[in-house]
Amino acid sequence: MRKNLGAKAYTYPQPVFILAAYGEDGTPNAMNAAWGGISDDKELTMCISASHKTTEDILARKAFTVSMADAAHVEACDYVGIVSGTKEPDKFANAGFHAVKSEFIDAPLIEELPIAVECRLKSYDPESCRMVGEIVNISVDERVLDENGKVDVAKAQPITFDPFNNTYVVLGATVGRAFHDGMNLKK
Repeated sequence: MRKNLGAKAYTYPQPVFILAAYGEDGTPNAMNAAWGGISDDKELTMCISASHKTTEDILARKAFTVSMADAAHVEACDYVGIVSGTKEPDKFANAGFHAVKSEFIDAPLIEELPIAVECRLKSYDPESCRMVGEIVNISVDERVLDENGKVDVAKAQPITFDPFNNTYVVLGATVGRAFHDGMNLKK
């Protein structure tokens, strides 16, 4: 038996992305966004409204970073989603974040969050709130790499947003290899 929930923006998992950009005065700003993902092999698409200070900053600088929120910084990541940059100009610092200038774009990396996608703005449609960024670089802190130089999800501990229960969930357990284990369905 199924229960119908109606038309809602519920998919699972929804990555918790922290978008960051520099303001007009060079102050770093960040916001929490769960509606986004890869839309082409070198493209990331986000749904963020024009009313956000971070959107304004991204449009002005034509660049932004998208960090993966993690379990160790869940409070800070939630904070930048609750507090408005238009009302609290130091919310980046108040969250406990430290900015590191990207080598590739005019946007800050968040030192505390180990995985980031560095993007150059391709387009923004204020009606649909669709923002598209060209992926210029992926930056990964070595502390979350395994002995083979690959990201170890158990070390990175990315979080996802659970829209059904309005909670954050930690990822980390490997249950199989993609495009491999399904080959063994016949017993």
